[in-house]
Amino acid sequence: MTGYFILKFLHIIGAAVLLGTGAGIAFFMLLAHRTGDTAVVAGVARIVVIADYVFTATAVVAQPVTGLLLARTVGYSLGEGWIVASIALYVFTGLFWLPVVWMQSRMRNLARAAHASGEPLPAEYHKLFRLWFAFGFPAFTAVLAIFWLMIARPELSL
Repeated sequence: MTGYFILKFLHIIGAAVLLGTGAGIAFFMLLAHRTGDTAVVAGVARIVVIADYVFTATAVVAQPVTGLLLARTVGYSLGEGWIVASIALYVFTGLFWLPVVWMQSRMRNLARAAHASGEPLPAEYHKLFRLWFAFGFPAFTAVLAIFWLMIARPELSL
């Protein structure tokens, strides 16, 4: 297997991890939230935070590395429109993802404390959940757009 195919494989796997982990985390957090059960929310949020650090953070670091190496190997200019747009969308996604990681950790802690005290989920949790949910839409849409750009590689003049 050539270096090009290894880089391409790693880059595609990284993109799939970002998309899949994001969708999976959103799905499980939403279902846990809908139960209103502090133990369920705390347990799922604990796992979600771990998954974000193990899978998403690893892919977040790997994507620009494999992308730059792949562009260099193939001979793409980093100034090509679809690459510039992909990088801009990647940064855009990161601006939503970083606060989301903090929100998930905070929601986990609030659910854990509510469960320990026998209280319902506090107002701060619900406010964070709504914000977390809203942040997911632009980030997920941007990741889908990056996938499209990687596949279609349209000629864009930016």
